[in-house]
Amino acid sequence: MSGVSEIDSCVAVAHGNGRTSVERRVVPSPAEGEIVLALGSCGLCGTDLFKIDGPAIPPSVLGHELVGTVELSRSERFRAGDRVVVPHHVSCGVCALCARGSDTMCPTFKENLLEPGGFSARILVRRRAVELAARLVPPHVSDDAASFMEPAACVYRGIRRGGLLDPVARSSSARCALVVGAGSMGLLHLLTLKAIDPAFRVVVSDLRRERLELAMSLGAYAAAAPGERLGSAVMEASEGAGADAAFDTVGGAKILDTALSLVREGGSVVLFAHAPRGESAAFDLNALFKAEKRVVATYSGSLEDQAAVWNLIERGALDATSLVSHRIPLSRIGDAVALARSQEALKAMMIPD
Repeated sequence: MSGVSEIDSCVAVAHGNGRTSVERRVVPSPAEGEIVLALGSCGLCGTDLFKIDGPAIPPSVLGHELVGTVELSRSERFRAGDRVVVPHHVSCGVCALCARGSDTMCPTFKENLLEPGGFSARILVRRRAVELAARLVPPHVSDDAASFMEPAACVYRGIRRGGLLDPVARSSSARCALVVGAGSMGLLHLLTLKAIDPAFRVVVSDLRRERLELAMSLGAYAAAAPGERLGSAVMEASEGAGADAAFDTVGGAKILDTALSLVREGGSVVLFAHAPRGESAAFDLNALFKAEKRVVATYSGSLEDQAAVWNLIERGALDATSLVSHRIPLSRIGDAVALARSQEALKAMMIPD
């Protein structure tokens, strides 16, 4: 790194145990190949909330669904005034895990390439992210729309791992997906599935009526609370077979049991959400074995997933701005967390003061 300049920034800090604070920090000046962004917007996601409400952690600036405007650049790719969307993790691309398609498990991937983090008025973006993962945001794509690149890439990876992008042989039937949970990530699954293929029949489950109504307005084939009606909706959408894949965006053993019961023989359950700490699953292994069902997990999104999603966003097939319910200044991070915790906020975007 080069020396530190006086780039002063307001930052929202997480401490765990439900605590946040607001501080002033100096952001380092960019070294060769790096850029400094002025925050446009940064989404508050479930993983951020999980860390804020979890055990105590060293004071951390979270936030990784980031769009900003270049203030300082030492990169040939970007110049001052460019709007840029960039993720916080980038794999090495050469290790054994990357070579086998498990790039989100790469040890290098765990390094945060945003300093101090997305919940900051100014953010230093390190060289690997600038060179490999940052993208210029075109004028027709808003900050809020672009900020969904990272979370939608996570969703896309789960859709891919769940087998829904595989060719369908010997069938003209539309594929059926069940999305459990109609929070921002559940509804982002719905929107991403429909962006990939408008013919997907997506059934959404949630306990809140207003979320089910929103799911229907966003293109769900059906929406229902857990129970008998949900099972009937899945059977109708799948023409009696069961869902090709179920996406758990809530987490926990009970959700897994429900999802397993509603996927078809040979179908997949994709675990997308944190379960309560320490919770274990218990299900009939022979039932899973004899029906050739699959339980797969998905974590984050690779450069390949980001590229696929960015193509959908750029051409207007995926616009998730309808999920943004609140735009809240960094200095009110506590309000944003409270709204997300109580589910009053669907998707809160943190913006500069």
